[in-house]
Order: sequence, then C-alpha cells, then structure tokens
Amino acid sequence: MKIAVIGQSLFGQEVYCHLKKEGYEVVGVFTVPDKNGKADPLGLEAEKDGVPVFKFSRWREKGRVLPEVLAKYQALGAELNVLPFCSQFIPMEVINAPRHGSIIYHPSLLPRHRGASAINWTLIHGDKKGGFTIFWADDGLDTGDLLLQRECEILPDDTVSTLYNRFLFPEGIKGMVQAVRLIAEGKAPRVPQPEEGATYEGIQKKETAKINWEQPAEAIHNWIRGNDKVPGAWTEACGQKLTFFNSTLNTAGLVPEGEALPIPGAHRPGVVTKAGLILFGNDDRMLLVKNIQLEDGKMMPASHFFRAEDNSTLELTEAELATMEAVRSAWKRILPNVLEVEDSTDFFKSGAASVDVVRLVEEVKELCDGVELENEDVYMATTFKDFIQLLVRKLRGDDKEGECIIDYVEKEVNKLTLRMPHQLFIGGTFVDAEGAKTFETINPTDGSVICQVALAQASDVDKAVAAAKDAFENGLWGKISARDRGRLLYRLADLMEQHQEELATIEALDAGAVYTLALKTHVGMSIQTFRYFAGWCDKIQGSTIPINQARPNRNLTLTRKEPIGVCGIIIPWNYPLMMLSWKTAACLAAGNTVVIKPAQVTPLTALKFAELSLKAGIPKGVINIIPGSGSEAGQSLLDHPDVRKIGFTGSTEVGKHIMKSSALSNLKKVSLELGGKSPLIIFADCDLSKAVQMGMSSVFFNKGENCIAAGRLFIEDSIHDQFVQKVVEEVKKMKIGNPLDRDTNHGPQNHQAHLRKLIEYCQRGVKEGATLVCGGNQVPRPGFFFEPTVFTDVEDHMFIAKEESFGPVMVISRFADGDVDAVLSRANATEFGLASGVFTRDISKALYISDKLEAGTVFINTYNKTDVAAPFGGFKQSGFGKDLGEAALNEYLRIKTVTFEY
Repeated sequence: MKIAVIGQSLFGQEVYCHLKKEGYEVVGVFTVPDKNGKADPLGLEAEKDGVPVFKFSRWREKGRVLPEVLAKYQALGAELNVLPFCSQFIPMEVINAPRHGSIIYHPSLLPRHRGASAINWTLIHGDKKGGFTIFWADDGLDTGDLLLQRECEILPDDTVSTLYNRFLFPEGIKGMVQAVRLIAEGKAPRVPQPEEGATYEGIQKKETAKINWEQPAEAIHNWIRGNDKVPGAWTEACGQKLTFFNSTLNTAGLVPEGEALPIPGAHRPGVVTKAGLILFGNDDRMLLVKNIQLEDGKMMPASHFFRAEDNSTLELTEAELATMEAVRSAWKRILPNVLEVEDSTDFFKSGAASVDVVRLVEEVKELCDGVELENEDVYMATTFKDFIQLLVRKLRGDDKEGECIIDYVEKEVNKLTLRMPHQLFIGGTFVDAEGAKTFETINPTDGSVICQVALAQASDVDKAVAAAKDAFENGLWGKISARDRGRLLYRLADLMEQHQEELATIEALDAGAVYTLALKTHVGMSIQTFRYFAGWCDKIQGSTIPINQARPNRNLTLTRKEPIGVCGIIIPWNYPLMMLSWKTAACLAAGNTVVIKPAQVTPLTALKFAELSLKAGIPKGVINIIPGSGSEAGQSLLDHPDVRKIGFTGSTEVGKHIMKSSALSNLKKVSLELGGKSPLIIFADCDLSKAVQMGMSSVFFNKGENCIAAGRLFIEDSIHDQFVQKVVEEVKKMKIGNPLDRDTNHGPQNHQAHLRKLIEYCQRGVKEGATLVCGGNQVPRPGFFFEPTVFTDVEDHMFIAKEESFGPVMVISRFADGDVDAVLSRANATEFGLASGVFTRDISKALYISDKLEAGTVFINTYNKTDVAAPFGGFKQSGFGKDLGEAALNEYLRIKTVTFEY
C-alpha cells in the first residue's frame, strides 16, 4: 500500500518511521516549511531515506486548491493519506483522492473536544478519562467516521505535557500504525460519530487564557494545568501579567503562612510560601502553584516571587569558562539561525521549541558528566547568561539553598555540633503536630531531656498517608525508571555515610547505644542495607509461564511484580536507624511510598534520616516520619484504609494486635518480626575460648537489647563450670559507662521503664530458685544503667527460662553429656523461633542440629552474624515474613498475572 504522510513534529516523524518499519511504501511526505532555518523532524527523517518531501506554505487560495500543489500530490499515486497531528487545512481534493481515503489522529475521545486545543480542554473540563481518536477525514471539523479510539485515566496533576508524553504520544503512534494495518487487511471500521455529547471549543490563545477567579479551587487548578505549558494561564497582579505553571491540589500539610500576594478579582489574596504560591478558589479551598512566569518572560519558582533579585554574578574559573564555551557551541548547533550566541541571547525567542529543550538538556548533561539538569531549568533561565549561571551553581552544588526550612535543635556533643530536626516530616516538609503537641525524648545516660519532639495525632497520620498516597499515585516516584530510583537510594546511602558520625552520636544520645557499636552496626549496617537494595531496584522481574493453549489461538502468560502502595512501618527502640533501614530500603526499592512511626522513646535518628532523604532528592511525600505513641499514631496507621502494608518489629503481644487491626481495617498485608527466646547450645567438643567470646556477645551485644540475643544457653555438663567461670571473669572486665567514651563496652538501657522491667525480671529469677552469679542490679549512678547479669541452675519451668529479658541477662542451663536429642527438645520447647546457635567441632552434629532447630536463623560456631544479603525472620510466634536479602522485596511487592490470546 502506497502512503502519503501529511503532518509534522516528532509525532509525525515517529509515525513515519514505524510505517516504514512495517514495510509500507511511503511515496511522499508533506510537512510545514522550515522555521527560523530549522526543518521539521518529519521532513528531515524522510529526506534521509530519499523520500520526496514537500513543504507547502499553503494548499489552497480563496478556498480553491492550488493546481500546482494538487498536481505534485497526484503524481505520487498515494493509496492512503495518513495525517498525524496535521496543523494545515488540506483540500478535499487531496483528502478524497486516494482509494482508501485519509485518516487523521486527534488527541481526544471524539466527539468530545473537537478542535485544535483538544488536550487543553480535556484538562480544563476536569475530564476523568482522556485519550485519542483516529478517524476518517471528511469535510467537517473532526466529524468523520471513527476508526479507532484508545482511552486513559487523567491524573489529578496532569498537564498538557505529561498527558501527551505519558499516553497520547507513545500510544498514539501505535494507534496510527494499527489503523493503517487494519486498512491494509480490509478490517478497518467506519463508525459514524454520534452527535450526543459532542463539544467544540475554540483554540486556546494567550489572550483567552486569563484566569476567572469566581470559581472553586479545582476549576482554577484545571484551568492552570490545561494551559500549561502553552499558552499559559495568567492573571494581573503587582502591576504586570503573571503566568502560572505546575499547579496541584495536593496541599496536605501546607499552612498558608507567608507574604500576601493581592490578586484583583480573587476571592482571597494568594500567599507566597516556601512551598510555592497558595491560591484560593471561591470555595475557600487551596491550590498550590510552583512556578511563575513574569511579563518579561523570566520564569522563577513561585516561592521566590518576593525575593530581591540576586544581582551577584558568579566569577567563573578557567575550567568553568571552558565549559561555558562548550555549552555556547551546543546553543549554536540547536539555534542555526542565530549568527552569534551572546549573553543576552534568549533560547526561546531565538526559535527553540520543546524538542530543543530536551536536546539541550541531554547535550549539557553529557558534556558535564551527568549534572542534574531538568527541562524546567531551561524555562527558568532562558538567556545564555542566566543558563550558564544556573549551570555553574549546579556544578558547584550551590543550587540547593532554601529548599527546606528546618527548625533544628542544636547540641555540642562528641566534638560535633548536632543539628537535629524534631518536628513531624510530612510531604517533604517538617511541620508541627496538630495542636502543637509534643513529648520529651530522654537521654538514657543521665536521664536529662534532649528536646521536645512533635507528637503525631490521628489527623497528622491522615496527612502523612495522604501525602504518601499522592506521591505513589501521582508523583515522580512512580514515573521515574527503576534504575533512577536505585540511583536516588545510592545517593541516600552516600549521604548517610557522610553523616555517619552525626547519626551514630544521635543514636548514642537518644538510645544509649555505645558509640563505636553504633558507628559500625546501627549506622554502618543501615548504609549497607540501602546500598544493597538500591542495587535491586532494576532487577525486580516477573516471568513468562507456559499455559494450555486456546487452540487454534495461542496464549502468552506473564507475571509482573508491582509495588503495593502506601506502606506503614513501625520500628522498635533497640536499633532505631537500622530497623528503619532494614524495612524502608526494601520498601522503597520495590517502588512503594512509606509512613514510618519510630518508637516514641527514640525518634531522633529517624528525623535526621528524613532530612538526608530530602538532600538525596527523594521526591516529596515518598518518605514520611510521624513520631508518636503506639496507641494514637500507630493505631491510626493500622486502621487507615489507604495503608496497604504494615511492617513491624516488636513484641509478640503487639504483633497479634497488629494482625487483628490490619484484618479488620482493610485486610492489610503484614510482616512481623517479633519476640524471641533464642537457644544457644554449647557442646564440650567446641572451641571453648571462642564459645565464651561468642556466648558473651550473644547476650551482652548492644546491652542485650537485641532481638536475636541468646535468651537461654545450654552448656554440656563436662564444660559447664569452666564456661561459667570464664564468663564471669570476662564480665568483670566490661567497662560500664558513657556510651560516647571510646573504651565503653556497656552503655545504659534504652529507657527507664525497660530498666524497671529488668530489675523485676532478675528478682523473679532469684525468687524461683535460679542462682544469681553476678549482676542483677541497677548501677548506682545517674542514668538507666544495669549490670551485666549471669544466672545458672535455671530449670525449664522457671519464668526466666521461658520469657525474654531483652537485656544483658545470661540465662544458663546445663544438659547431660552426649544427650543431643534431649537438649534439642528443650531448646525447641518454646513458642518463639527467631534465632538459635550451636558450638561444636563435629560437623555432622552441627548439621543435624541445624536441621532440627525450629528457628528462622541458625548460627554455627558464631553468633549475631547477620548480613544485608541474608534473609532474616522468625518462625512460630516470632513472626513471619523476612527482612534483608531478596526475600525482603517480596514483602513489599504484589504479583499480577497477565494473559494474552493471539
């Protein structure tokens, strides 16, 4: 089939290329004349292939077709005209000439929105569905018979550009090719357009795009986004025309506090805030505009509207001057009609189009080794001088100033100046809790108050979930590639590493963690976790599955692994940052957004993490932090209908409550890492020195506040006394003291209530008849210090043999020499099954025991050896689901099965 392509732009170019690839003969291409010395992409592509290209400035005169134009067209012998985004009026003598007629692409669901500004009006009218139509051309305006239609959902913040780039461009190209295929096969339908529901709206021009303020906020938002980027919705204010871009109705957590911007005719003055310009509809609802264009064409962030112009021009280094000249060459290539690129040369006034913005951004990124540059930056700095200044600031890292205002608590600690956020973190902003409610977070080393922290209320949780939901459904996070998502997580890990001393110091201050351990484990493993899962982002894959064929047709079945949506993560107080990282890294790698509730007694590293996530460029709303109580903030997360997954680490009792609440609310997916009473079995044939060393670590690591701590040691009779003697000797060497001192082995317990629980636990052990060998008391000094404790002669029926202390209490029982099965039975006689361990030189015995132990982790001749690549989680009432390793991703993904028949 011989085809004539009549159209323009990248869309026309892509349709042409796909038709050629399908094997159709394109006999000629008709496109628009060169503009400012630049040929249209469709014509350029056809010329490369040697296809005749015609650039008529007009096809007819006084309503009649020009004979010479018609003759050139007829000479080609086209059997079908394909018109992708044709902006010219084509005479009916040309439309009707081919034996198959002419088909046209239109960016709306006809008969709705006939006319040239269809995309604009789709958004202006607030349509929930959009799409495109391919129809048979007739002598009306977009009234011909329908051939093919495809629809898509309109997102709340879609603009002309996002709708076009996401759906109308890629799917429209496929649709045009499919339509030609149907015609070639003789299967193309001709469905008369209904008149019911038909609309026609005029072309949107600058003079008709003025904002009518006597409307609700949603209508104003639709008007602004429907005119973004062209022609631009404008209003008069401050003595000039201001054009608004990048509008959103997502104002969760925003407070209209800032400098007032009086707007004639508006229901209320606008407010310039740090987030942008807040506007009001006549229903008093808010919308937020993020960019403003001044009357002289300069674009700026709306948050900067009242700032005095920064007249300070950067003085460039020799290397930066060389970069400037290289960029100048790029401008010359893109703007061929400009003889010389001066400082005052304006990119758009010199003839550049939107496609040239993309080309410039990509050329400069390649030239400057991947500098972070967005299309929006070109609109913000349209002259060559402004563009160079913006580029150099980015290269120097000076462009982040003023992005987020944080009310820090500052303390001089550990030879550092700690700057600690203390507010809620919602939608990328640090904000006070509802009613300005706060709580005290306490330093366990001396019992002093570190600072007041915002106490999240149920309404704050609603705001955080709304921000996370919007970020998931409408934000950049779901639109960027998985590889770019990984790049952001790598950057976050790098920032955590740069701030590791600060994070470790906060962990020591707020949780009582020994600084050296916090540096290596609390923070060090957190960094490793984010790096590990960053690498997984672009490796989350589905599969193809052979199924029974539907003969004579065939089938293809595939699976997709998709993010779940908004996830709630509730973390414990023993490893505040590490537990956050174990769950959050996997959650984000899978593409979800998250609301994190840190333990009320240890909120500060989570809030510092939030600050670093902003610096890393994690989009706003992806991560939200809500310090608060379990009964209020935690329960609100469990009950919220928009939260689709809960990840929890904590007690078995609370875990059961979480399952119940999650089931009753919306049957949330749940993963639980709960309590433990991990057995450690030490045989006489072990390396005794190593067994003593690792046995000490299994109990006293992180002050015993360790979910996999050995809750009970079983020592073979023949080495029992020797083992106990060596342990007591080592305990006496441990230095109890300030966790920031580099030689401290044992810091304070996390908080006062836990200290009291440990005292009661030991008192009960003594009362039941266990032998208290050492420890068992609070250390007589300020703070929440508890002595490392050792119990022997512990019998199976005793409370301390069954229940977890979650503190530095070693519980020792003996077993008869060689009685492997008996000790296994005792070790498994618990409802917990988080971890376990065995020390023996006999590999057969070790493997036998590892098979029989009912626990999610078995350590052999070691203990506490966790790694980010190894799955971690319990059996029985120690929970289900995994943290770490590839298995953790499955906790934050859902599998969708898709079956095609062809």
